Amino acid sequence: MNPQMGRMGAEDPPGGSPHRATRHAVTLVPGDGVGPEICDATVRVLEATGVEFDWDVQQAGDRAIKEFGTPLPPHVLDSIRKNRVALKGPITTPVGSGFRSVNVALRQELDLYALVRPVRAYKGARNLRDDLDFVIIRENTEDIYAGIEFEQGTPDAKHLIEEISGLLKKRIRPDSGLSIKPISITGSERIVQFAFDYARNNKRRKVTAVHKANIMKHTDGLFLAVARQVAEKNKDIEFEDRIVDNMCMQLVLRPREYDILCCPNLYGDIISDLGAGMIGGLGLAPGANIGSNGAVFEATHGSAPKYAGQNRVNPMAVMLSGVMMLRHLEEHDAAHALETAIADVIALGKSVTYDLKEKRDDPTAVGTSQVADAVVAQLRSIGPIQPAPGV
Repeated sequence: MNPQMGRMGAEDPPGGSPHRATRHAVTLVPGDGVGPEICDATVRVLEATGVEFDWDVQQAGDRAIKEFGTPLPPHVLDSIRKNRVALKGPITTPVGSGFRSVNVALRQELDLYALVRPVRAYKGARNLRDDLDFVIIRENTEDIYAGIEFEQGTPDAKHLIEEISGLLKKRIRPDSGLSIKPISITGSERIVQFAFDYARNNKRRKVTAVHKANIMKHTDGLFLAVARQVAEKNKDIEFEDRIVDNMCMQLVLRPREYDILCCPNLYGDIISDLGAGMIGGLGLAPGANIGSNGAVFEATHGSAPKYAGQNRVNPMAVMLSGVMMLRHLEEHDAAHALETAIADVIALGKSVTYDLKEKRDDPTAVGTSQVADAVVAQLRSIGPIQPAPGV
């Protein structure tokens, strides 16, 4: 586990040769829909930094169903366990596959318990405001997404409704479906400690625990109580908490007051999309799933199958996930150079896809591969890398 990816560009050291003696074995999962196109663009810009990779290409999702009969073959997991680092394109969960979500299954199988999603406003993007710079750290294995559900009308659902109604003396409508929301001390401790470690390693000043403990006292209440206990052991970092609905309002009104948001699974998912909307959309929203068995870097957005093969979709979310991956691999110079190149392309506004144009039908919008061309050109023109301004 390496919780050091974060304020992208802010902690990179200056200078250094772009070439490295170390080759990095990385599992590459191109995914479905637009995944192969945006992953190809990302591989090009990563290799253009001078860092050397041994890519172990593995198929998951629709392609894996056709070849192996399952969207997540065991050898994909084995590859990630071996290499401990993966770059992943978006994956569509095929209907009727038996998987609730390939992405969720991947995180649970590898115990990738921490999802890191930076929210940063780049000059030239369609930002809600220009001072956005915070990180969402989302617990990845528990909460309502744990997949403990009971379908309405089944014998198990009926039995559970009777048991709960009897125990709590509260009536549940007999035609209800049920989902169980587990939040544990163990899961809460490790995600909150991860948030503090991340803040410390990235020179962040504050961790905010996000919850709904005023209503869900025995789940969110447990999460908040544990967060406060962990905060007592990490007094060098400021700590506070916010109720989730108020947190959403605060992020719109005064985001500069927040730095690291540590969230249970569901709230982290919702706030991540709120953050993406504040910086111009999912095309600029990177992510990293980190745990004791490795790290998987991927964009926040889905596979967009209707755009597959059209060379149209913005690859920058996966590219920025690649920046996080470089930082995780301790290739700091390359990470800073790549993020600088991406930021320059956004700021220039010429070689960007339709979603970064003021009007989505702008005829000057370029395609996925042309964005990669522009980033590579910027990398070649940067010269000696200077560190980003301190925070």
